[in-house]
Amino acid sequence: MTFPLRLLSFVSSCALLVGCGPTDQSAPSKNADEAAAGLTPVIMQTDWFPQAEHGGFYQALARGFYREAGLDVDVRPGGPSSHVRLRVARGDADFGLLRSDDTAMAISQGLPLVMVAASLQHDGEALLVHADSPVQDFSDLDGQTVMAPLSMVWVSYIQKKYDVVFKLVPTTYGLASFFADPALVRSCYLTSEPFLAQERGVPVRALPLIDAEYDAYAGVVVRRELVRSSPELVRAFVAATLRGWEDYLNGDPSPADTLILERNPQMSQGQLDYSRAALIEHSMVAGFPEKGERIGAIDMGRLQHEIDRLREFDALAKALSAEDIATLEFLPAAK
Repeated sequence: MTFPLRLLSFVSSCALLVGCGPTDQSAPSKNADEAAAGLTPVIMQTDWFPQAEHGGFYQALARGFYREAGLDVDVRPGGPSSHVRLRVARGDADFGLLRSDDTAMAISQGLPLVMVAASLQHDGEALLVHADSPVQDFSDLDGQTVMAPLSMVWVSYIQKKYDVVFKLVPTTYGLASFFADPALVRSCYLTSEPFLAQERGVPVRALPLIDAEYDAYAGVVVRRELVRSSPELVRAFVAATLRGWEDYLNGDPSPADTLILERNPQMSQGQLDYSRAALIEHSMVAGFPEKGERIGAIDMGRLQHEIDRLREFDALAKALSAEDIATLEFLPAAK
């Protein structure tokens, strides 16, 4: 499940940037053997606990693609308090996984980040309803109770686009309350909660936010200083990561799965299989070739459209250009 915290205030962001030093978990560490081998230590901060949605990173790690690129990569798990934007901005991590809407929000608040690749072409955020729910479309949310992280950027977008008002309650990061209340609507991820409901024998439906024209990337972000000081490191990391995603989706995923299961005791092979199949079925990583999408690619026109839509529905306070958010400098040329 991918539930990064969103919309931290600018004041809180600055306070964390200047007032919180690296912890033992987040501080960069160098392995003497790796340094002696000429490998550059790199920290990649994910947004949630190890899962198939991170498969490309773990495949690149397990298959040695990062090492071949001269990098000693430490893929660090996230969780409800990942604070990806802050860890990357203040240098506790070199790379981070952050949705494009969150990236736009962070940059509008003054954080020096930039997206250098797309880990997912289409983020899998959705709303989960019981199979017999009267909610068939987003326009049916008026008067409903929706459980979601309170700072989700899409909340104001959906309310304004469909002219609906719903009661928003904070997520519990579990499905017990959803199973107990047939009327409850809750945020979910296409690759995760539907599987958990299926395991419990609870019939459900999912309304993907992409159907509401809310189509965000899951992006790989770095701080702008690293782009300026170490462009070859950024290029090497991006290339190895995209190679990992290609191999995870089209080859044998077991190297990544083994690492994920080792690092996340709550994960199961069944969940991994379901999630990987959903990533492929919904073209979340590879995108739609007929639209010119491919693994890692960023469409600046689409990104600008996303920014403009966020502004149109008052979900983004400051006007930005796609070039403020992302760069294509480190992506390989289309084949």
